[in-house]
Amino acid sequence: MLLKLGVDISRLRKEIRIILPVIENLFDEEGIGEPVITSTYEGDHGVGSLHYQNLAIDFRSWSLNTLNIAKRLREKIGNDYDVVVEIDNIHVEYDPD
Repeated sequence: MLLKLGVDISRLRKEIRIILPVIENLFDEEGIGEPVITSTYEGDHGVGSLHYQNLAIDFRSWSLNTLNIAKRLREKIGNDYDVVVEIDNIHVEYDPD
C-alpha cells in the first residue's frame, strides 16, 4: 500500500487499520496494482467527518473500476463500514450505526 505525500496513517484507529490488508488483497485479486491512501485525518473534510476521529480513509488507484472495487470491498468488510465512491477516490469509514 502506498501513501500520498503528506498522508499519515499512524493515528488510524484499529477499526480502520484492520481493513488495510483487506484493501491490499482485493487490489491483488483484481490485478490493479497498489492502492494509494490519499487522505486520513489531514486535509479538509466535512463537519463531523470521521476522518477527524481517525476512523476514515480515502484511497485510489489509477487503474480502478471504482464501482466493482467498492462493491467487493463492502462484501469483504461488512456492514459496520461505509464504502462511498467519490469523484476521485473511494472513501471508507467505520460507522457501525
